[in-house]
Amino acid sequence: MSSAPRSSHSGTIRTLLPYLWPVGDWEMRGRVVVAMVFLVIAKVANVYVPVFFKRGIDGLSAPGAATPVSLATAALTIPVAAILAYGLARIIALAFAELRDAIFAKVAQRAIRAAGLKVFRHLHALSLRFHLERQTGGLTRSLERGTRAIETLLRFMLFNILPTLLEIALVCGILWRLFNVWFALVTLITVAGYIAYTLLVTEWRTRFRRLMNEEDSRANTKAIDSLLNYETVKYFGNEEHEARRYDSALKGYESAAVASQTSLSILNIGQAVIIAVGLTIIMYMAASGIVAGRLTLGDFVLVNTYLLQLYLPLNFFGFVYREVKQALIDMEAMFDLLTFDREIADAADARPLALRGGAIRFQNVMFGYDQRRTILKGIDFEVPAGHTVAIVGPSGAGKSTISRLMFRFYDVDGGAILIDGQDIRTVTQSSLRAAIGIVPQDTVLFNDTLHYNIAYGRPASSPAEIEQAAHLAHIHGFVAALPDGYRTMVGERGLKLSGGEKQRVAIARTILKNPAILLFDEATSALDTHTEREIQANLHEVSRGRTTLVIAHRLSTVVDADEIIVLDGGRIVERGHHYALLAAEGAYAAMWRSQQEATQEAAE
Repeated sequence: MSSAPRSSHSGTIRTLLPYLWPVGDWEMRGRVVVAMVFLVIAKVANVYVPVFFKRGIDGLSAPGAATPVSLATAALTIPVAAILAYGLARIIALAFAELRDAIFAKVAQRAIRAAGLKVFRHLHALSLRFHLERQTGGLTRSLERGTRAIETLLRFMLFNILPTLLEIALVCGILWRLFNVWFALVTLITVAGYIAYTLLVTEWRTRFRRLMNEEDSRANTKAIDSLLNYETVKYFGNEEHEARRYDSALKGYESAAVASQTSLSILNIGQAVIIAVGLTIIMYMAASGIVAGRLTLGDFVLVNTYLLQLYLPLNFFGFVYREVKQALIDMEAMFDLLTFDREIADAADARPLALRGGAIRFQNVMFGYDQRRTILKGIDFEVPAGHTVAIVGPSGAGKSTISRLMFRFYDVDGGAILIDGQDIRTVTQSSLRAAIGIVPQDTVLFNDTLHYNIAYGRPASSPAEIEQAAHLAHIHGFVAALPDGYRTMVGERGLKLSGGEKQRVAIARTILKNPAILLFDEATSALDTHTEREIQANLHEVSRGRTTLVIAHRLSTVVDADEIIVLDGGRIVERGHHYALLAAEGAYAAMWRSQQEATQEAAE
């Protein structure tokens, strides 16, 4: 599957904007407007702080200000208004900056939540093909880093870069008005040079950050894959092999990180030189003005204060810009997931499946995962409502493909699959999947409680309904004997339970779902003979009166089926009842004899 096209940074920002200015949500829009107003007030107040400081210095350095006087006279000579204005401006600058953050916090968190949820839902809407070809570790890291990046971008872009640019404009305007154009011009050139240098070098550094992300995802994916297969690693004694694979991925990250740090040092040195040159020039100009008598001591302090006030955010600007660039890269990776085509989507006129018993019809079905290799070649059979049909055959015959097509994880390449006469491509996927219950060969459970895993069949079920389903699946006694009962944690993928216990949980949640159609996809092939018989008895109970499709490897489990279909090479080679197929002395009979001999040898 080809990867989605990588979006530009501007495209990433355009994707984010609707989350910050949500249609019809006037509360969020109002918060954005108020936060921007508070931002301007805070910056204007901050820019006036040095002005009031200058007035205080000029008042104190005026002729006679330093002459000893009485306390009453001193009260008249102290620039009280300037000092009070200075204090008030600082309070306003700080207070409105904090209020801005408080007002905007809900907007930012709502945007993070909405964007993350949209991507999460889209991932679930993508086809099985996508998830088989992508690595889960990399997907989760993209989602995690992307949602975190939204907060980083908003924090730095809206409340650092934009306020800093506004403050630079205000400072240049004040310096021009109070002194001359050269003060403003030197300040502007210094700032512009700093920003331009930062942009150029950071663009060069971006490739190292991208490489770091890729290597980080690769290492994380390998670690997750290895740890999830802990038992397999132990079975084959491949701990060192896994360590070497992980170390190889970490080595790639190490090289990219070193290159990134080296380029960061180059960036920091250049930024420091630009700031130092600008500071030196403008301070010399201010000192010359004082010597010539054109400027006061207060003016010198004003210029110095402005430069120091700008220097701090500018010194921080390099880090901020790098963080913004990284946030854009992370958001880009997350939003790129939205560009992947769903492949399997509801038709524009799709309607809910109308069930009238649940009869299934495969009509000359053709299918292949790859166009170069056809798996099913003209499959044609029917499962009448309330009947049981079994599909058997050797490995690779296409048996499990049938279950995936039933759930519409893929669409057929030719022919059609009908349920009660309705082509499943014309009905909604949600109604189709609600009508089918499956007990798979490998039941994967969530790392949660037994209660949660059984309730997953119908999450709104009451505790009594969950226990009733457990009774019917013959697992209630086992659960009740556990110290924590239904609150027992099952572990990652249900590893704390045996194969038989996991299958009974699968049966219980299928019972709770109460579907019209049941699909058993080699549900007992991974179990021992004794457990298989017990589970098989449970499955017979559950399927009574329901349309049932059984995909099986062990023929002993399907002898009671109304019809048995034998697949080989993607085609139906035999069909009929168990005894009729044995009498035909064909492929089914050969498979039966082979399995019976294997069972007898195992018993000996």
